[in-house]
Amino acid sequence: MKEKRKCLAVIRVRGLSGVFREIDETLQMLHLTRNCHATLIDDRPSYLGMLRKAKDYLVWGEVSREGVALLLRKRGKLVGNKKLTEQYVQGIGYESIDDLAEAIYALKVEYSSLSGVKPLFRLHPPKKGFKGKVKKSYAAGGVTGYRGEVINDLIKRMA
Repeated sequence: MKEKRKCLAVIRVRGLSGVFREIDETLQMLHLTRNCHATLIDDRPSYLGMLRKAKDYLVWGEVSREGVALLLRKRGKLVGNKKLTEQYVQGIGYESIDDLAEAIYALKVEYSSLSGVKPLFRLHPPKKGFKGKVKKSYAAGGVTGYRGEVINDLIKRMA
C-alpha cells in the first residue's frame, strides 16, 4: 500500500555563524541561506535525510492549504524581487494563487521548480518571539526540529 506524500514547510531559525560546512551545504541545497528563510518541499526520503542532518538549525512540519496560500500571497516573490501576482500565476497556467497553492499542497507541482519564482520565502521573525530556546529541540521545549501541524501557527506569526 502506497503512503500518501505530504507537503512540508521548512523554516531556518538559527543564524549564519558557526555552521559546519556539511550542514551549510545542506542548508544551501534547501535554499535556506539565512535566518527566517522558509521553503516548501515534499517528504521524500532524500529531503527527510537533509532535514535530519540540519535539524539543529531548522523547524519543519506538515503545512496546511491555508498556510501555503498565505505564504504565496504575502511572501511569494518573482525573480527580480517582484511580488507574486495573479497575472503571473495565470501566465503559468493556473486560475489564481489559490489554485497554485492547491497544486503545491497536493504535490502536483514543486514550488522550487516553478520558472521565474524565487524558491524561498523571506519571513519576519515571529510576533511575540519564539516560544522557547532556539538551541533546544521542540520535543525538549525549544524551537528546532519537527513540529507537525503546529508549524502553521508559526507561519501565521512570521508571515
